[in-house]
Order: sequence, then structure tokens, then C-alpha cells
Amino acid sequence: MSDSELKARAEALRRALHEHNYRYHVLSAPIITDGEYDRLFAELKQLEAEHPELIAPDSPTQRVGSDLVADLPKVRHPAPILSLGNVFSAEELRAWRERIGRLLPENASLSYVVEPKFDGLTVVLTYLDGLLVQGATRGNGEIGDDVTPNVRTVHTIPLRIPVSGSDLPVPRRLAVRGEVLFLKDDFAALNRRLAQDGLPPFVNARNTAAGALKQKDARVTAQRPLTAYCYEIVDADGPSPLTQWETLQYLRDLGFLTAHDVIRRFDSLDELIAYVQAFEARRHALPYEMDGLVIKVDERATYRDLGVVGKDPRGAVAYKFPAEEATTRLLDVTANVGRTGVLTPTAVLEPVFVSGVTVRQASLHNYDLIAEKDIRIGDTVIVKRSGEVIPYVVGPVIAARTGAERPVERPQTCPVCASPVARDEGEVAYYCTNPACPERVARNIEYFVSRSAMDIVGLGERSVRLLLERGLIADEADLFTLTIEDLLLLEGFAEKKAQNLLSSIEAAKQRPLATLIGSLGIRGVGSTVAEVLARHFHSMDALAAAREDELQTIEGIGPHTAGAVVEWFANPRNRALLDKLRRAGVRLAEEAAPPSRASDRLAGRTFVLTGTLPTLKRNEAATLIEQHGGKVVGSVSKKTSFVVVGEEPGSKLTKAQELGVPLLDEAGLLAMIGGAHG
Repeated sequence: MSDSELKARAEALRRALHEHNYRYHVLSAPIITDGEYDRLFAELKQLEAEHPELIAPDSPTQRVGSDLVADLPKVRHPAPILSLGNVFSAEELRAWRERIGRLLPENASLSYVVEPKFDGLTVVLTYLDGLLVQGATRGNGEIGDDVTPNVRTVHTIPLRIPVSGSDLPVPRRLAVRGEVLFLKDDFAALNRRLAQDGLPPFVNARNTAAGALKQKDARVTAQRPLTAYCYEIVDADGPSPLTQWETLQYLRDLGFLTAHDVIRRFDSLDELIAYVQAFEARRHALPYEMDGLVIKVDERATYRDLGVVGKDPRGAVAYKFPAEEATTRLLDVTANVGRTGVLTPTAVLEPVFVSGVTVRQASLHNYDLIAEKDIRIGDTVIVKRSGEVIPYVVGPVIAARTGAERPVERPQTCPVCASPVARDEGEVAYYCTNPACPERVARNIEYFVSRSAMDIVGLGERSVRLLLERGLIADEADLFTLTIEDLLLLEGFAEKKAQNLLSSIEAAKQRPLATLIGSLGIRGVGSTVAEVLARHFHSMDALAAAREDELQTIEGIGPHTAGAVVEWFANPRNRALLDKLRRAGVRLAEEAAPPSRASDRLAGRTFVLTGTLPTLKRNEAATLIEQHGGKVVGSVSKKTSFVVVGEEPGSKLTKAQELGVPLLDEAGLLAMIGGAHG
């Protein structure tokens, strides 16, 4: 860039950051995500480092940000409430250690404490003779808003310390730093109450917490189920612990809530790095949102001696996880037809980089959720991608609307076959009513041959579509009558590949009954429900003869699933399919044996499975859970302990997010049982 271009870019970044600071801290209505703000800030910081002449007095890099509200009383903090510098990789973390090492005696050894980087609102709590006398927001780091009446409503903030009534010494005056936030379950419950009252749900938990804490009427704050974690002594009129590790234990003993499920102490930087790098996989199982980990030099004297650079203490740094949220524009909403006929709305987006990939499409879950969140075509929306979970739209950024946005219309007919669209009473899904819909048929066969179903190796989506186009198959049963001559007609099939596929098809005839039931595309019958049905009926003929009332007596089978099963077997096309499978030699009956018990690690916990797992088939995951004392059910409720999420999850993920049920990936599940499976 030329000098004039560099100057213009720096000015543009400053203007943008000032605007986003104001929206975030003052209005509590941001139009970009934290990750996007961090990228803008990092770009400006690097630009100024390389070209110091571009640093302006009003640069956001030169001051601590402010969240002050004009009409709240102000409080001066007893010591600066600083923010933290960020690192995004092990290399940057090592570079931080090298920088502070230059300020220490040669070969000085350090110990470190790792804490969660909460996604909440900083508060400073002041106690006089053990009694809570003041609560303030961080503000600009020097002066904060006085929100004392409001912090008194937060049940995890003790009104008097020590809480236990012990003789633990407490300085006459003690100022403690903490973070106010919503636990995931509490935020989901709050939105459910709003929905029941006909009110729009909140989209961003952090901004909702900030708004609640800054209410003029503490009774409004009391209606918000806020939580506070404490992690630092800001000031003390008397002796205080000499290390951060001891400080956290001391705060816990006094009665403050601390994040001891995450906090660790390390003497080795390598061990610390291994911990923070591995931690991202388990972050979603925690009860609160976090976007990184904070690393602090443990010895408080060394921490203080390292001093401050700009607005950041040198003795601490935030290790930020890859951004999981971004904002982009919703260009359109299309309806995809699934194997059971369900029409799933899909967001068509302006491409945006989220959590390591470029996202062009995202799930909108269902049309009720679109209406509930008032998502409109043309909206700026927040897109989230957590780990390997399919990207989904969190909600619209209302503050960014121009008035040109338009509502999303529910489909009246199937976009593929133009058949009428129906919806069962009490269900959220709309579905194509035509079992012979070409897309339903193709999707059913694609699922039937997939690894998580009948596991016919060598048949992918492209091959299935070719077989249908050539008229070589019309349904799943036709796969078992394919010949080598048929396959050699297809592009990409030589004799060896064709023979291998035929061998795989032959092996599929002996798959367990539960696998076959779960592969047929019956609405509401995935692998978990299929296992339940197979254990109860032991044969396809017995299941086909079951009445709806009989099915509803089975635990885990609700009225909608029972009705869908009866309806499926009553359809002449499906009865003909079963006859063809029988004639082809596919096994339709077996005696189910209960799984052996390997341990009680999952005893008392209930699991729901959704999506395709990386290495385990769904029935394998269900068996594994049961072998370790857990219980697998087919639907999500408030009583569900965990939902195990794989790729392309269904509506169970939506339900889990609405209810605040903890999510696990396959690695998290295996970690809970000690990683052993086989």
C-alpha cells in the first residue's frame, strides 16, 4: 500500500472500531461478533506497530474501552481494571513467554495458572468488614457504573463473607473482580419464558447480561437468572495470598463461585500449551459460554513487577479459540427435502469465514424458529459453527436492518414434486406428503447405503443418482438384485470395483434387524428408536402388525412416532418393498441380546444421539453408552443429560439448544467413559 492508502485504512479501522465499541458497550446492540471485532483491532494494532506515524490520539489501541452508561452513578476503582492481550496459537503463546522473559532474571522459572475467559460482563465487588457495600462495572477501567442494588440480586454473589461463618481472616476492605453472565441452561430457560409470554427471545447472552446488570430497577435484574464467577483480588486492606492459585482457593473458601472445573496450575509451559490446545474440544460441555482461556503468571509479586504495556498487563494473556460466530447477509432461504419428506429451511449466505471454513449455507432448523426469531431475507445474521457441527443461524442483527428485508414464507408445496406440504399436530416440521417424491426416494436410498445405516461400501450419492437415472433401481430393495453387468454400465466402475460393491451388498443382507429398521426412512425412527423397536418385536413382521396403542406403551415411543410407524407399514409401496427385501434374502428377524455391562461411568445419565459420528455408528454409540451404565432415548427433554452431536444433526440439536441441554461430540463421549471402546 502507498502511504495515503495506509493512512486511509488506519482511519477507516479507527472509525469502525469506535462505532462497534459504542454499539457493544453503550447500546448493548453489536452488529458484528467478538471475533470480527478482534480481527479489526488486530489489523489496526499491527498497522500501527509497523507504521508508528499512523498512531492517533483517538486510536482504540491507545485506551481501555468503556461500557459506561450516562445515567448511572459512577465509581472510581481502587486499582485499574485492565483488559488482556490476545494470542491465537501455541507459537504466539511462546512468543509472549519470551517477551516477559527478557524482563526477568536470566533462566528465571515461572509457574502459570489457567482460567476460563468468560463471555460476560466484568464487575468489581467491594466488601467492608465482610459486608458487600458496592458493585460496579468495569467502565473505562478507571471508573465504572455503580450497580450495587443489581449485583445484590445475583445469588452467587455473597452478601457477607465468609459465607460459611468460619473464622477465615478477611481484610477489613476487600475488592474482588468477577464476571456476571448467564449459564447456558438459564439463558435458554429465560428465552422459553419469553416465548411463552409472546415476547421475542434474546439472541446474545453477553449483551442480555450487560443490559440486565445496568437496569435502573433492580427488580428487573432480579428476574434475570444471572450468575457471577470471581477470580481476582483487586485491592485488600491487609495481607492477601501470594499466588494466583492460592487467591482462587481463598476466594472459593470465602464463598465466591470460582471455575474450579477449568482452573489448572502448571510449572511447564509445554504442559500448559498441551492443556489449552486440547481444551477447545470440551468447551461446549461446560455450563457457561467461553471464548478462550486466560494464562497468568502465578506468583503475584512477579506478575506486578512485569508491569503493564498499553492497556494490558504483561503477566497475563488470553488464548483465544477460533471464532465460532460471524455476521453476514442472508441472501435467500431454500427448502431441502429430506429422506422422510421433512422440508428443512437452509440459509443461503454471503460467504463468510467461520471456525476455519468458508460458510455459504447454514441451517435454519425449522420454520417456527425462523418466525420466532423474526429472521428475514436480507437480514444481517449471526452464523455459528461449533467444532464439526453444521453451521446454523443464531439470529438476526436487528440494529443493522434497513427496512428492505422481507419475511421468510413457509412452503405450501414440495419444491421437487409439487405435492402438498403437511404438518402433524404438535410437530414443528413440514413435510412432503408424496412417498414417491424423487428427492425422497433418492435421499432414502443414499441414507440406506450409508455407513450409519446398512453400510454398503462403494455406493455414494453420485452412484445412487446414476443408478436411479439409468433405471437400474427404483427403491432400496433393488440394490440387492444388481448384477456386475449393471454396474459396469456406470461411469467409474471397473470389474474389481463392481465386484467389491456386490460383495458389500451381499454382506448387508445380514445386518442386524435394528440397522434395517433404522435404514428405512420411517419418520421419527432413527437408530436409537430402531434399537428399541428391534428389542421389543424381534422381527419385521411383528413390527408391521403392531397397533398404534401397542407401540405407545413402549418407553421412548411417543404418539407421533407410533403413528408414523403404523402409517409406513400401511403404505402399499412400503409393503411391496419389504416383500422384495424378503425375496432378495435380507434378514428380517433376529433375537436381540442385551448389551453386557462394562462399567458404571455413565450410570444415571440419559443420552440422545443425532447426526453422523466420525468413527462410531449410531447403534455402536448407543450400545457403548448402555455398556457403561447410561441410557439412550430417542427424544430430547429437560431430563436429558447430554445430546451427542455428529455431522448433519437433525431437529434434536435445535431442541437441545432451546432447552440448554449440554452437547457432546464423539471425543467428549469417549472421554467420559475413559476413551475405551471396541
